[in-house]
Amino acid sequence: MASKIQKPEPVCLIKNKKGKGLVVQPGALQLLSEITQPMVVVAIAGPYRSGKSYLLNRLAGQRRGFSLGSSVRAHTKGIWIWCVPHPCKPGYALVLLDTEGLGDTEKGDTENDTWIFVLAVLLSSTLIYNSKGTIDQQAMDNLHYVLKLSECVQVKTAPKEAGAVQAGEEQPGSDRRALFFPTFIWAVRDFTLQLEVDGKEISEDEYLENALKLKDGSSQEAQSYNRLRECIRQLFPERKCFVFDQPARKKDLPRLEELPDNMLDPEFQQQEERFCSYIGQNCPPKTIPGGHEITGSRLGTLVVSYVEAIQRGAVPCLESAVLALAEIENSAALKEAVALYQSQMEQGLPTETTQELLELHARCEEEAKRLFTARAFEESRERFQAELTVQLEALKEHFWMRNERVSHEKCTAALQELFQDLDRRINDGVYFMLGGYQLFQRDQQALVEQYRKLPGKGVKADAALQDFLQKRESMARTILKVDHELTEKEEQIENLKAQYERAEQEREAERKRLDEREIEKKMLLKLLSDMKARWRKKREEKENKNDHQSKEQDNKSTSGSEKKSNPEDQQNSKPGGKSSDGPR
Repeated sequence: MASKIQKPEPVCLIKNKKGKGLVVQPGALQLLSEITQPMVVVAIAGPYRSGKSYLLNRLAGQRRGFSLGSSVRAHTKGIWIWCVPHPCKPGYALVLLDTEGLGDTEKGDTENDTWIFVLAVLLSSTLIYNSKGTIDQQAMDNLHYVLKLSECVQVKTAPKEAGAVQAGEEQPGSDRRALFFPTFIWAVRDFTLQLEVDGKEISEDEYLENALKLKDGSSQEAQSYNRLRECIRQLFPERKCFVFDQPARKKDLPRLEELPDNMLDPEFQQQEERFCSYIGQNCPPKTIPGGHEITGSRLGTLVVSYVEAIQRGAVPCLESAVLALAEIENSAALKEAVALYQSQMEQGLPTETTQELLELHARCEEEAKRLFTARAFEESRERFQAELTVQLEALKEHFWMRNERVSHEKCTAALQELFQDLDRRINDGVYFMLGGYQLFQRDQQALVEQYRKLPGKGVKADAALQDFLQKRESMARTILKVDHELTEKEEQIENLKAQYERAEQEREAERKRLDEREIEKKMLLKLLSDMKARWRKKREEKENKNDHQSKEQDNKSTSGSEKKSNPEDQQNSKPGGKSSDGPR
């Protein structure tokens, strides 16, 4: 989720409640938790009614934002926060902290002012001390809160050993304390002097350094004079100064936020632009020792840690705050590292072999540890790193089993997709026919071969295939049974057909024999007919021949009788007479 940097208006971060003291506001912590970008935290502190809120509004690029008071009373109560995008550093948030004015006589609670100043120092990466007039002894005295830092802030938790240096005994200007403190900018408002010394022009920074010069000597007066200046020089080694003319005419100051630019003093506008430009380009992000940049949630943790210490009547301890923050951040780093390991392991599953799984684990473990090392604070790092190792080892066992499960699930899904068309053909009855089981086996084996060629099946490729085919075995048996039954019926049909064909062949053979007999009979009859016809023909021819001969003989007899009458011949020639040839 994208971080929300722009907050429409300032909100109260630490409320100063009468009778309860300083109380952190949950709503502000929630807003801070949404900001994941590193922060440049600019806090402003100083006497009440000195124009602090106006300067912060200009840093935010707005005329309105932090409320401006127009009376002689302090207007801002507690500490207010405003988060805006950094104008010069993309990816960074500019966090502005407006603090309750110091030295309000009506409050009568100097301790409250001290804690407001301490929190401004501890929470910011740049502290602007805003005052009016000049940097004179009175102005220095008003900054006496710096002296309280040695009493109200300790670097380490007080040791219990006898003779150990306690919180109030820490030497001001400790190098360790300075590591936590912000850049210091003194903004002098309504400045009326000329920036020169002995007639020579000096810079604003030189003006500040001259004011911080130490007096020679070891007298009580010199020590008193030098004490605050030494604290500022040692606790805030990075210092800068800006001076501002009065922004407008006195009568227009109560409505300063409403004034258009042409009613502001031109010199003040130039000073303001130079001040805002410096803050935008040079103020560093808020960090803690170790170089860790502060984000919204981290800043919220520091706020809670410091304010809780104040509420308990204790002294805010920088080391304790860092340790508390380290606990939270290292815990978060541990969770992120574990989450990264899990995510990368899941993306790599399933692996084809156990060796590939071990190699994947090694790569993911290295990435997770690299992330943890980059994110974790040095404080308590070893303890959390050991816990990370334990959790990763437990997750390795989890992913060992998960690898097999994912492989099996992936292979089963692939098989179900491959076998969809085969299942449709089964439902359509394609294989419930003669020879269907052989066709089914052929098609199923082709799908198995396709499955074996699929990449990325994992370690359970063969087991998943066996399980899948075993679940389908009942369907295969059904197809085989139908095929067997159809085969038996087909054989019965074939037997009946064979019997019919044999009977038909026998009937055909019988028909052929009868036909042959009929043909033979007809041939015999024809032969007899032909023989009779030839016999009749021969008989007729013979008869004709005999008749002819008889006629010739008769003719001869007739001619002879004429010559010689023969009674016997005449008798033979009578009707009913017998031929000499005998009976026919």
